Amino acid sequence: MVDVWPDNPMGYGAINIRYRFQWNFPILISPHDPDVIYAAAQMLFRTNNEGQSWQQISPDLTRNDPSTMGKSGGPITKDDTSVEYYGTIFAIAESHHEAGVIWTGSDDGLIHISRDDGENWTDVTPRGMPEWMMINSIEINPFDPAGAYVAGTRYKSDDFSPYLYKTDDYGQSWELITDGIDAEHFTRVVRADPEREGLLYAGTELGMYVSFNDGEDWEAFQLNLPITPVTDLTIKNDDLIVATQGRSFWILDDLTPLHQLQGNWEDAAVEVYSPRPSYRMGGSASSDPGNAGHNLPNGVIVQYYMAEGFPEPDTDPDAEGDEPAAGEADEKMPALSLELLTEDGESIRTFSSDAEEDSDKIEGVEAGFNQFVWNMRYPNAEGFDGIIMWAGNLTGPKVVPGTYQLRMRYGDYDETRSFEILPDPRISATQEDMQAQFDFLLSTNQKLTETHQAIKRIREIRDQIDLVVTPLEDRAGYDSLKDRAAFIKEELKSIEEALYQTQNESNQDPLNYPIRLNNKLASVNRLVNRGSYRPTNQSVAVRNELVTEIDSELENLARIVEDELPMFNNLVREQAIPAVWLDGGDSN
Repeated sequence: MVDVWPDNPMGYGAINIRYRFQWNFPILISPHDPDVIYAAAQMLFRTNNEGQSWQQISPDLTRNDPSTMGKSGGPITKDDTSVEYYGTIFAIAESHHEAGVIWTGSDDGLIHISRDDGENWTDVTPRGMPEWMMINSIEINPFDPAGAYVAGTRYKSDDFSPYLYKTDDYGQSWELITDGIDAEHFTRVVRADPEREGLLYAGTELGMYVSFNDGEDWEAFQLNLPITPVTDLTIKNDDLIVATQGRSFWILDDLTPLHQLQGNWEDAAVEVYSPRPSYRMGGSASSDPGNAGHNLPNGVIVQYYMAEGFPEPDTDPDAEGDEPAAGEADEKMPALSLELLTEDGESIRTFSSDAEEDSDKIEGVEAGFNQFVWNMRYPNAEGFDGIIMWAGNLTGPKVVPGTYQLRMRYGDYDETRSFEILPDPRISATQEDMQAQFDFLLSTNQKLTETHQAIKRIREIRDQIDLVVTPLEDRAGYDSLKDRAAFIKEELKSIEEALYQTQNESNQDPLNYPIRLNNKLASVNRLVNRGSYRPTNQSVAVRNELVTEIDSELENLARIVEDELPMFNNLVREQAIPAVWLDGGDSN
């Protein structure tokens, strides 16, 4: 354990202690040198050897008023443990623009700056700022080396007003920036977004505020955050992390839409924002994590704004809706579509509010901001009704890291945004490895789709043959046609049973009936789809063998379609099979 000055203060008032460290004295790692750490009592200290030794680099930067340093507690029991010492430095900031530019703020209302690495200090406390202000946070302007923001509180003096100040000349002059913040929401912290100039976040005793114009105006930014004191804020990877007093940590995921908002954004009928860079990685998020936090959805998160939401679908087909008023036009909202494309504009997948397949449908569109998550995958291979497989899947391949496009269409709105997919930095797979995996899975999925389309075609042909020959079963004179039908159906059965285990009726049936070619290929697809690695040589070898066998069966099917079916159809025409049979055997 490291203590800047390990002199136990128990029982002593602040006035009797050399260095006044209170219970949450500020600690700061230099943005220029991770070996440099600052810690503050009423003076500022610095170490560059992990706390083995500390250097005092400032004089007392507080008011040093003895009247505020007496013994605390009483009248029966004193409470002198140092945790509530007053007259201390409460906030530190070192400029990331310029090494050696250091700011401090004290809990008794003074702000100082050093521009020469602590050699000299200047009192830059704002003129007219009420006395005894607790300087709760100092934020360096990310776009201006001379700029800084300060949040202060005076609630201990029964003043609940918000106090936020900004400077653009190293503290020579200050401006109060609190317009729009409730008069009794005293401010604890202010942070500046490093990606958009003038975008500020403020944490107050009763929630969050945001400003898009460098503090000239503020508006509530509560969203689903509980009404609670916000004690600190920080921004990391375009997420806003919120520390509260009593209501845990919260994270506002993805600030990039705020970076892209234009002044008249609320006037737009629809607007889509460029997704932030997304990592190609595995994992999932629980829909009900209990008392744990929610993880981000896994995939590319698309944020978009809609002036109007879509009505909820009518789940009661018998419900009687309101009749439209006389002359009222029955206007249907246009479909909303999101199309994912490669950098070259090749379509990957399209989702739409009017899609027929649930997997392609955009649902839950509300007025305001909406979120859609693309799992980075191409569409799954095509299946068929009732398919049963063991340890196989039809999951489409995940795209490789690179640049992609998003196209949104809604009525006359048609906009395209580009975005990046990044490799998981924790894995050793190369871009070439992931490309090899993608190519393997894409071709495997295409072959699975071709296989299942063939099975559906086989069943369709068989059903149509049955429509023709079933009425002929008890009628004489059609033997050649019946024989040809039986031959074709037997050939189709042989192909289908080679491609798929037709005896499967439950998920456990593959334990009794050996799986066929489609399941074997789907198992390879499932295996190689895991992780982000190049398929093994044996995976390639097995896939190639299976594809060769599948192609042989598909060639047999093509032969039947091209040769046998035309002969069957000719027989139907030659024998003038009636379209309708009447009772008693007569036809018309």
